[in-house]
Amino acid sequence: MLPLAERLRPDTLDSYVGQRHLIGQGAVLRRMIEGGSIASIILWGPPGVGKTTLAHIISTQLKRPFYTLSAVSSGVKDVRDVIEKAKQSRFFNSVQTPILFIDEIHRFSKSQQDSLLAAVENGTVVLIGATTENPSFEVISPLLSRCQVYVLHSLEKKDLLDLYERAVTTDSVLKDLNINLVESNALLRFSGGDARKFLNILELVVNSQDHNDVITIDDKHVVDILQQTSATYDKNGEMHYDIISAFIKSIRGSDPDAAVYWLARMIEGGEDPKFIARRLVISAAEDVGLANPNALLIANQAFDAVNKIGWPEGRIPLAEATIYLASSAKSNAAYMAINEAIDCVKKSGDLPVPLHLRNAPTQLMEKLNYGRDYLYPHDFPQHFVSQQYLPDALQDAKFYRHQPNAAEDRMAERLSSLWGNRYY
Repeated sequence: MLPLAERLRPDTLDSYVGQRHLIGQGAVLRRMIEGGSIASIILWGPPGVGKTTLAHIISTQLKRPFYTLSAVSSGVKDVRDVIEKAKQSRFFNSVQTPILFIDEIHRFSKSQQDSLLAAVENGTVVLIGATTENPSFEVISPLLSRCQVYVLHSLEKKDLLDLYERAVTTDSVLKDLNINLVESNALLRFSGGDARKFLNILELVVNSQDHNDVITIDDKHVVDILQQTSATYDKNGEMHYDIISAFIKSIRGSDPDAAVYWLARMIEGGEDPKFIARRLVISAAEDVGLANPNALLIANQAFDAVNKIGWPEGRIPLAEATIYLASSAKSNAAYMAINEAIDCVKKSGDLPVPLHLRNAPTQLMEKLNYGRDYLYPHDFPQHFVSQQYLPDALQDAKFYRHQPNAAEDRMAERLSSLWGNRYY
């Protein structure tokens, strides 16, 4: 019998759960599909949010020939073969352009992606790529420029509970059982917004109990079952994101032994070294940050080293960067500052730039006093002069708040000497 996640895989937009910003009434993808056309797209989002399902629904509703490749197991020859098949199907059905779906397109090499370009450009196929990685880093620019990128989000609590209701009321197996959902916190927490994982956990908990009795789902049952079956998730790749999470959190928690252990788990599991290296760069900026700016340099150098020396030697600079970041002082001040600033921009809108900060490349702009009262800091002692740099409506706004560590203490001392109580 098929797993629950496969039995419940939706086949229409109306039965699809989540991603209302893309397929809700009036949303961009729904409009394209209902209009009978689709451009080449890349679906970017975490596992279990419906990327593959959405690709199948698009092909079904548009009645297009559908070809699929997995970037994990396909080479350039496979790409050329499927493009040739698409050409043949196009020959017999000149109206409907076939859809080529590539799962995990971020794992395709440059040569594999290059082999797709002509077919996408000349309309032999409509490409739908699915990726868990930022396509800006993993998809070559010529191919990326020919695709629209749509971001899929982790499923929300309401989406998952809707999925539960559908499972227990429509599934051929579960609808005949007496299932009592007492608590959902653990079920929701361990699924992490991943529909496939949610349904897998639900099925595990249901199958662990006697189907002739009332099947109780509560937090204790969920935790107990997952502790007993963690190896199953590991074999199926479900632990991938749990392990990278443990890796980053060990670095953030300043435990180099734990961080190196999780690094080893990823290496032994065949993880892409560049995936690990990118996470180190992110952690260096987000978690170490201004407490030790050298951390970002070390992480970037590790990334470059992996690209230069390859594998397996690349494990050594990765380990060096991991230990350095885990052992370093920590600050998320920059991370918090940019998040607060972005929130402020969203709320306050496009506030005008103060006149004295504006550029004045034309005579008209000079007449309008653009840049007239700007004070050039290098003309003043300590290369500093107090003047307003924020918009008038935000002149007292605060985004950067220094955190207690040696590096930021020195920065705060300087800022305080210049600005007084504004920075403290």
